[in-house]
Amino acid sequence: MALQETAIHSGLIELLEICKRNLQACDVQLIKKAYEYAAIAHSEESRQSNEPYLTHPLAVAKILAEEIPFDDVSIVCALLHDVVENNKDYTIDSIKKAFGLEISIIVDGLTKVQNIFKGSEIDQAENYRKLLMSITKDVRVIIVKFADRLHNMRTLEFLPPDKRKRIAQETMEIYAPLAHRFGLGKLKWELEDLAFKELNRQSYEDLKRKINAKRDERENYIREFINPMINKLKEYKIEFEISGRAKHLYSIYRKMIKRNKPFEEIFDLFAVRIIIFSEDPNDCYLVFGLINSSYSPVPDRFKDYIAIPKANNYQSLHTTVIGPEGKPVEVQIRTYKMHEIAEQGVAAHWRYKEGKVGGDQTIDQYVNWIKDILDSAGGDEIRKNIIESFKMNLYTDEIYVFTPNGELKRLPSNSTPIDFAFSVHSKVGFHCIGAKVNQRMVPIDTVLHSGDQVEIIVSKNQHPNRNWLKFVQTHKAKQEIKKWLNKEEEEIVNEGKDIWEKKLKKLKLSFSHEELLKFIHEQNYENTRQFFRLIGLNRIDLDELMRLSTEKEKKAKEQIGFADFADYARATGGSLLIDGDKVEMATSYAKCCSPIPGDPAVGYITLGEGVKIHRKNCKTLIEISKREPEKTVTIQWPQTENSSFIVGLQVFGEDSPGILNEISHSIVSYRNTNIKGISINVEDSFFSGTVSLYVKDLEHLSRIIERLKKIKGMATVTRLGTDHE
Repeated sequence: MALQETAIHSGLIELLEICKRNLQACDVQLIKKAYEYAAIAHSEESRQSNEPYLTHPLAVAKILAEEIPFDDVSIVCALLHDVVENNKDYTIDSIKKAFGLEISIIVDGLTKVQNIFKGSEIDQAENYRKLLMSITKDVRVIIVKFADRLHNMRTLEFLPPDKRKRIAQETMEIYAPLAHRFGLGKLKWELEDLAFKELNRQSYEDLKRKINAKRDERENYIREFINPMINKLKEYKIEFEISGRAKHLYSIYRKMIKRNKPFEEIFDLFAVRIIIFSEDPNDCYLVFGLINSSYSPVPDRFKDYIAIPKANNYQSLHTTVIGPEGKPVEVQIRTYKMHEIAEQGVAAHWRYKEGKVGGDQTIDQYVNWIKDILDSAGGDEIRKNIIESFKMNLYTDEIYVFTPNGELKRLPSNSTPIDFAFSVHSKVGFHCIGAKVNQRMVPIDTVLHSGDQVEIIVSKNQHPNRNWLKFVQTHKAKQEIKKWLNKEEEEIVNEGKDIWEKKLKKLKLSFSHEELLKFIHEQNYENTRQFFRLIGLNRIDLDELMRLSTEKEKKAKEQIGFADFADYARATGGSLLIDGDKVEMATSYAKCCSPIPGDPAVGYITLGEGVKIHRKNCKTLIEISKREPEKTVTIQWPQTENSSFIVGLQVFGEDSPGILNEISHSIVSYRNTNIKGISINVEDSFFSGTVSLYVKDLEHLSRIIERLKKIKGMATVTRLGTDHE
């Protein structure tokens, strides 16, 4: 253990030497303090490789000091980045007390973004959002995180297979694209190759073997290719550095997949880079001309990223020429400052700004880009898709188009006038109705190309529609359209709710929340939002819906009324007569026809349920009696009130004063008919109710019904249970 401690201590000495060499300012005492603080916090921990845990933060700090040098604060944060996460005795407050607010903010950001791809899809999106939020507070959060991820990828072999795969996937999908967007070209390439090695080891090893097999051949070819250029550059007294390199494994693999070709048919496997030691970018164009005088350029393969830098501030001239043996060779030309920015992106800009008064506009661009992403990810549904939406524009090729005033706009390939409109301003995008491309009218889904001049035509009556999502390319356009559609739908839902509440008020009705849910489900709608939305879109006729609902409710009440009446009628007046005799045995009533006293009835002897009573004209009874006639018996209802039997009537009509008295009088005044009970309800100027009474026979009943139908306003008079016949 003593040897390990000695090695770690020598690692600190080496770290301080690198910091002094590469950083413009270095607080040695602050770095030593952070090292000692981390050493105590991690003293009981070890890594999967059985090394002391402190070796990891020390390695991360060395990467930041040597490979992407930033400043001494980032070195301190690298040493402290796992303290709070790994040791519950340490908090962000304790970091703040020991090292100040600035360092505590960065460490807090690093603590919150440990594992993006853990948990559910929503949790992953939220973890990613936390990462982006922390970057907006201090860009050094992502720089330290890049170094942390790079060291983890370099030591991946010590982890279990499932964890290796998750970390590699996260690296490929999140950290490599982010490194690209922050201009860290060298870091991005290594992260991609390391992730590629883990996720597709067979393809990785196969490509590596094939490239190594041709190493000598490639190096000889590059020497032959660059000799004429070296002579030209020396002739013009240009200070330069020239090198040739094989392209990175993952970039070759992507070419093979994209072009659907085997390795042997991919010819542009290496590139030649010329770095000139000059402050004047125009010298790059001079070198470009000299190259073209040595080799024939390939038409349409020249890209000027000096005049128009990439979104991550990458600057260089790219051209492809035909070299010896007719092979195409890509040549990149840049100044030394451009090269530093191409390799180290935001870190290089940070160093260039040190010592200057005020902030750096270029560094602000990196952070503002993140802020735009967060601002456009508003609602929960949109936040769920933030990872996919964010990745969408990280690697896509760019086109350069112009406003009518000549202002340049960068857009992803296959962008449309709608994407361009939203890049100008959200309001322009919302109201885009057409476009002129190079002075000619075009549809809004036209694919734009580099060099196009675009003029957007707007109308205040035009609004986004869902079809736009099928062809727009930019993250901003997609998110703004979704936000508009969600807002528009919310307005429709609210409008539908207002219409519903006004209708209830007009009908003098009220629904509790539970009653409303029950009503909506009875009408076969999923939820209140869907119900109100359809009302707002005029897809529900509320008058018709309420009418059908009332009829349904009325029928339900009739069924309930009949069931109550039937139970009462069957329970009064003594025992049934079966084949003329009073036989005490189990009886039940068939639900298929629901017989009541007074109906011509027949019994059917069953197994286990005694005699089941049917109406004589019941279809079910007729069928079974054909098969087993011996099981049918005659039924007589018990007679009451001087051989009378009880019946129930359902009445419905237009309400008027004294309607109850009129109904009662019409019944009682005919042959002194005896009323057993009467119930009338009034709703919306209409009455409905039931009457139970005693009648001598069916003739007596028919006359009562005729009398009731003659009452003014009476609409229907029906016998309870007739629906079952």
